[in-house]
Amino acid sequence: MSIQSALKFGLAKVFAYALLALFLIPAVTYVFTGYAQRDQDTRFVEGISQRIDADKRLAPDEKQARKDYYRSNPPSTICSSTDPDAEDYRAAMCERYGDVWQFHMARKVSLGTLVASGVLLLAVLGLGALAFVDRKMQCASFVAGWHLTTWASAASLVLQGAMAVWLSFWVTAVFFQKYSPKLIIVVGLAVAAGVFVAVAGIFKRVQSDNRAVGELVSEADAPMLWKRIRHMAQRLKTDPPQHIVAGIDANFFVTEAPLTVADKTLTGRTLFVSLPLLRVLDQTEADAVFGHELAHLRGGDTESSARLGPKLVQFDHYRHAIRTGGLSAVVSPVLDLYRTIFEFALARDSREREFKADRIAAKLVSPAAIAQSLVKIAAYAQYRYKIEDELFGRNDRHDNTSLGIAGFVAQGLTPYAASDDFLDAMKTANVPHPFDSHPAMPERLRNVGMPLKEHDYGAIAVRKPAATWVQEILTADAIEQRLWSDYEQQFAQDHERSLAYRYEPANDQERALVLQYFPPVVFALKGDDTVEVSIDGIKTSADDTTVFWDAVKALEFKESSFGNALVVTHPEKNALGLGAKTSKIKLPGLKKDKDEFNAVVGAYWQRHQIMRAHQLEA
Repeated sequence: MSIQSALKFGLAKVFAYALLALFLIPAVTYVFTGYAQRDQDTRFVEGISQRIDADKRLAPDEKQARKDYYRSNPPSTICSSTDPDAEDYRAAMCERYGDVWQFHMARKVSLGTLVASGVLLLAVLGLGALAFVDRKMQCASFVAGWHLTTWASAASLVLQGAMAVWLSFWVTAVFFQKYSPKLIIVVGLAVAAGVFVAVAGIFKRVQSDNRAVGELVSEADAPMLWKRIRHMAQRLKTDPPQHIVAGIDANFFVTEAPLTVADKTLTGRTLFVSLPLLRVLDQTEADAVFGHELAHLRGGDTESSARLGPKLVQFDHYRHAIRTGGLSAVVSPVLDLYRTIFEFALARDSREREFKADRIAAKLVSPAAIAQSLVKIAAYAQYRYKIEDELFGRNDRHDNTSLGIAGFVAQGLTPYAASDDFLDAMKTANVPHPFDSHPAMPERLRNVGMPLKEHDYGAIAVRKPAATWVQEILTADAIEQRLWSDYEQQFAQDHERSLAYRYEPANDQERALVLQYFPPVVFALKGDDTVEVSIDGIKTSADDTTVFWDAVKALEFKESSFGNALVVTHPEKNALGLGAKTSKIKLPGLKKDKDEFNAVVGAYWQRHQIMRAHQLEA
């Protein structure tokens, strides 16, 4: 399946879920009330006809007239009738909260909800379409869509929740002539919890936190670089950045959103430059990259992103709260539908503004400079990812003082650029960016009129620069040394933790590492008994037996007034061969620590599953 087909399939899937979320419960309520009202009408007409026939005071013509009247005006229609002659009949049948009144109101509310859901769906699609018009309409569309979908989803949850509670009583009452108080209570509590999550999420404010790992480069540290940036900004007739941040990430970017760097929040325009990339780009190629980033400032791209970014974060947090809030998840597809459509609009806008920024950079510097910079950046990023992936995949611990990722990349890039893997990777490569999705690199080359041939990529990627901007940054070497040291130390720590998930363990050294992250955890039970959770399994002191993780297929914690227990489903069949074998680990006295116990069991069971999966892959 192509990427385009996958995207279309994903949108169709979200749309189908949204239809179910909007219309399923109201439609079920509407159909059910129609059935129940017809049944109610039939029984009422039959009963009243028998009473009329039994009334000897009435003449045959009058009996027939009365029966015809009730057949024409059954209970299902009388509550909405305005006939003054039917006032007594209406008062008797449509008493507030009575059966007839409930079915009448349920049908009316469900029909209204279906209509409102249809209007909401059209509004969501319409606002999604507006996001494709231009950037100004995009922002207005999102603000309107954000408020509409959040409040509408909360209102929909209230209405559909009320219908669900009402159905939990009447469905069993109509079809089985009985009802379950427990079912009604469970549904009611679930609805109340879902509504609380939805409404609370609307008023909860989330702080967006944009961070970059790097250090500020002052004008005194790089006077020539600052002069060049300002000169290029002047040529583009835009204000220059107020801050330059140097880091070791394999990308360049500009932002006008608040950016936290080393616990200091920068406001205004900030340019992030990659020191490793500046070492492989000559000054002309780097100038083309600076021109590209400054073009984003001139075009209002960063201003738009700074304005829209916090709203997207807020909306996505609300979606997550709804999706994980129990019954509130039933309305999440409506939110997902609008967000998916808007994401398509954002992607298209991102693609267009990247092409435009490339063309501006090509005009400002040269098409060759921007094309060569794209190839070098993509090649470096691809190879660095390859090196880090290989290092992280090793099954031996790293010495976090001598990883030497930068050295590995510098030494291996030349032979990598001559390999078939390099050419395959470059065909679909894009230039990494923390805020936007960029088009594939070959498309960007064609956009600036430099559709390079594949055999040119390798030569460009390894071409040594005559002069670089790193040479003009007095603090570059010290900044890189500090950042690489911190990065590699964190890399080694993350790798070590991953080994704790991979090792079985097979020897004492591996066991010591695993136990560092997964030591045995003991929980007190009734009396002097305990239950111990370890990398081997779950052991209880009461019978001194261990249920090993390999003997576990599934786990379920059961609470009971007679004592809590952990039900273990085993891989093998039971004695009768009719189902999976199960056993029970009794946990008497485990009450206040039950949540912690379940969390520990889940974590250690997950570790074991990851370890076995890793062994199968190996």
